[in-house]
Amino acid sequence: MDPEAARTARESLDLAFHMSNILDTGLDRHTLSVLIALCDLNLNPESLAAVVKELRTESQPFSATLTSTAAPSSLS
Repeated sequence: MDPEAARTARESLDLAFHMSNILDTGLDRHTLSVLIALCDLNLNPESLAAVVKELRTESQPFSATLTSTAAPSSLS
């Protein structure tokens, strides 16, 4: 990738990440980059959004289980 194209891609990702933060999506820069790349491959953005929502829903019970079974901190 030539330097100008790399700069443009980085600026575009920065802008998309800023918008993502304003909208409080909770997406990190890497995840957003992957989702944009998938959209560039003509995957349906609405379908991708549904997958992200579903994965978040499924991971909530898992993270709650991890939190409730975590060992107490030794820093007390």
